[in-house]
Amino acid sequence: MNILSRTMFSVDLDSGPAASSSSSLGRGLSDAVKEATILAATPNVSDFFPAIAAADLQGLRRRMGPLVAEGHKILDELFAQRLLDREACEPPKNDMLDAVLDKEHEEQQEGSEINRSTIKGLFTDMFVAGSDTSSTAIEWAMAALLNNPQVMEKVKGELGRVLGKKTQVEESDIAQLPYIQAVVKEVLRLYPPVPMSFYRAEATVQVQGYTIPEGTTIILNIWAVHRNADVWADSEKFMPERFMDGDIDFSSKECKLIPFGGGRRICLGLPLAYRTVHLVLASLLHEFDWVLPEEAMESGVDMTEKFGIVISMATPLKVIAMKRD
Repeated sequence: MNILSRTMFSVDLDSGPAASSSSSLGRGLSDAVKEATILAATPNVSDFFPAIAAADLQGLRRRMGPLVAEGHKILDELFAQRLLDREACEPPKNDMLDAVLDKEHEEQQEGSEINRSTIKGLFTDMFVAGSDTSSTAIEWAMAALLNNPQVMEKVKGELGRVLGKKTQVEESDIAQLPYIQAVVKEVLRLYPPVPMSFYRAEATVQVQGYTIPEGTTIILNIWAVHRNADVWADSEKFMPERFMDGDIDFSSKECKLIPFGGGRRICLGLPLAYRTVHLVLASLLHEFDWVLPEEAMESGVDMTEKFGIVISMATPLKVIAMKRD
């Protein structure tokens, strides 16, 4: 979440007590998003009995409303603070907020205007969708590699060949690391952070003999698609080599690998998530050696899933990092 906050607002959520007002606002937004995500994952009886939805028996809507309002209030304050910085001729941050405000100014100069509510909706979507997904994917990747030491050694070998004596991995290095790219794809196949994707039918259509009326909510089970034995050989096996030929990517029209959805509605955070997961994972493996605690040596990592809006590990990963020479 901190990476996302820095990218969007240049705000460090890990700042100490002497943090700037922007950091404090960022933490407030982060807390609101976390609580809203928990509420959104709570089964809602109104979804099964729409006739009683107005009663809001579980109080989910009443609790969600203030969180959304608080999030939008914080965004308004972040926007206002950045505009004051600009008026004071402060150096630009060159982050997502600067880019959006530049575009807003450009539209105003041309006689049109970007709706501020739309901008807040964009930032909210980005923050909610990207808050836990990337970190969860990295945790699953580390767990899978620790349970498959032969794959871990291949990854380290590739890093050693490509990076040599470089101490830090750079974004430009990722294109030269095809095996790590294959590992990330395999992790997102077996453990897609978001297991289900929701759509709405724009028109009445026929699919394999079934009529889907216009306006129907469609739930795509990404987790099941990724483990379909008719599509994937050894579908339950962690095998990054299946992606080494480079024929399958996240935007494939065959819809085999869809952790970010697909088509025009594909996740708008894909480019950021792609860079973040690869760069962080490669950096962790290049700079440190990783071993399991003694009590987990024999049993290995518990790969049991905890279902929710984001599929996380039921038992959080515990691992020992040792700085490499």
